[in-house]
Amino acid sequence: MRTILKYILPYKKLAILAPFLMLIEASSELIMPKLMTLLIHNGVTAGNTNYILKIGISMIIVAVLGIIGGIGCLIAASVVSQKAGTDLRNDLFTKIQAFSFHNIDTFQTPSLITRLTNDITQIQMVILMSLRMLIRAPMLCFGSLIMAFTIHVKLAFIFVIAVVVLSLATVLIMKKAMPKFQMVQEKLDDVNLVMRECLSGMRVVKAFVRHEYEIEKFDTVNEAYKTTGMNAFRIVILMLPAMMLILNTSIIAILWNGGIEVSIGTLKIEEIMAFITYLVQMVLAVMMLAMVFMYISRAEVSISRVHEVLNADIDIVDPLQPISPEKEEGGIKFENVSFRYQGGTGDPVLENIHFEIKAGETVGILGETGSGKSTLVNLIPRLYDVTEGSISIDGVDVRQYAIRELRRHVSVVLQDTILFTGTVRDNIKWGKKDATEDDVVSAAKAAQAHDFILELPNGYDTELGQKGVNVSGGQKQRISIARALIQNPSILIFDDSTSAVDSLTEKRIRQSLREFHSSCTKIIIAQRISSVKDADTIFVLKNGRIAAQGNHKKLMETSLDYQEIFQSQMRKGVIVDGE
Repeated sequence: MRTILKYILPYKKLAILAPFLMLIEASSELIMPKLMTLLIHNGVTAGNTNYILKIGISMIIVAVLGIIGGIGCLIAASVVSQKAGTDLRNDLFTKIQAFSFHNIDTFQTPSLITRLTNDITQIQMVILMSLRMLIRAPMLCFGSLIMAFTIHVKLAFIFVIAVVVLSLATVLIMKKAMPKFQMVQEKLDDVNLVMRECLSGMRVVKAFVRHEYEIEKFDTVNEAYKTTGMNAFRIVILMLPAMMLILNTSIIAILWNGGIEVSIGTLKIEEIMAFITYLVQMVLAVMMLAMVFMYISRAEVSISRVHEVLNADIDIVDPLQPISPEKEEGGIKFENVSFRYQGGTGDPVLENIHFEIKAGETVGILGETGSGKSTLVNLIPRLYDVTEGSISIDGVDVRQYAIRELRRHVSVVLQDTILFTGTVRDNIKWGKKDATEDDVVSAAKAAQAHDFILELPNGYDTELGQKGVNVSGGQKQRISIARALIQNPSILIFDDSTSAVDSLTEKRIRQSLREFHSSCTKIIIAQRISSVKDADTIFVLKNGRIAAQGNHKKLMETSLDYQEIFQSQMRKGVIVDGE
């Protein structure tokens, strides 16, 4: 609960005001039955109209004060819960932004979405209910008990017995329900996972006519979520009949014993009415308290899940004393680099990688799927950290750079092209927020995107849908290349980022890079030899190791692996004469 208190503290004035206002409302409810007893006994029975008028006005005033207190408490509690939830959600999102790829892999995206939305909503609900019910319920419960003792001590002990039995029943029910709510949140994660995968891959689903399979898969996890939720709430539902049984039994006991007391003249009928009113208030208060504890039980699960993210150790952080190179040129050196994904089994993804790239060189990387190409380049901007060995840029180990500084000099066009909602211009400037219009146009021209952008309905001001759904795959890749080029980095990495671009456009992009970004070190991962044919050095990766390296001519003479790739692409027409 320390997490909740931390976020309530900035709004402590309202957090204190809410319970104070609730005290006013609860007090008015406790006073009303007593006033009603006095009204009947001293006013109605005695025929005293002045007394009836006096008490009636008092009851109206008390009722109005109770309404003001209740509404004021609700407003104050709502403001605190919403603001605290907003602050918590901001901090959680900020923490996630600092996560490394490994941290994101550990928690998984659907789970993080659930924690940012549903879990924080649960916490907000607990804050709201706590500021209202944790004051109202105990006060009504014990206040009713005290008022009962002021009327008749013997009958008041029925209240004590009812409270004890209700409390035991509540504790037993909550003990059974708490583990179920943990499972409910986990099942919700599964629903979000399937839903996110299906919505993200909707085009693939439709292309392969697999919507029935996806519906079945969603039905399975949704049914599991429903079943788990029903099991949890089935236990909680037992609380209502249990409390009604205790309430009705207590009312019968009060009427039985109260009737005896009335018959001997030690108790009045209106006092029995007050007793029953206080009993109902007390039982309802205990029910409210039980509901609060139920929500707290659910929220404890949510708090632990949020706390887990907030306290997660980020494995890639800035060094205590960052080092910058004397001169930013773009030279890269791998020294006996090995890498294994945390929790991975089997052989390392990369093993004993050793090479050096001089500043301004263009390097190509080829290899079959799963050979470690993407992993290798992800190590350069520290999207992951090496398991063994070291990587240095301009003579400084990448782990000694400030992360922001490192990634300012290393621009990556990832294999999975992601565009964001906003205009085309916004997406290109995403690489450099203070870029001028000339910078945007120059980057777009270098990426061979300028012409097709001008053909869009509003040119650079055309709004892109989520993930750029209103442009083609090749257009998305060219926009993402422009986004990387506008950063003017010293190292530029293309992770198979021209796979959806036709050969002629790709050739123009390579020519543009040679003309306008000649001083930039370029690393190109590609499936087509034509994409890397003119590179200064080409690395052929196989099973996480460098199987061969050299320029196109040397590899054609010395590497069987390279020759096989070349011949295969020649037969498929991927490589054409003169390419």
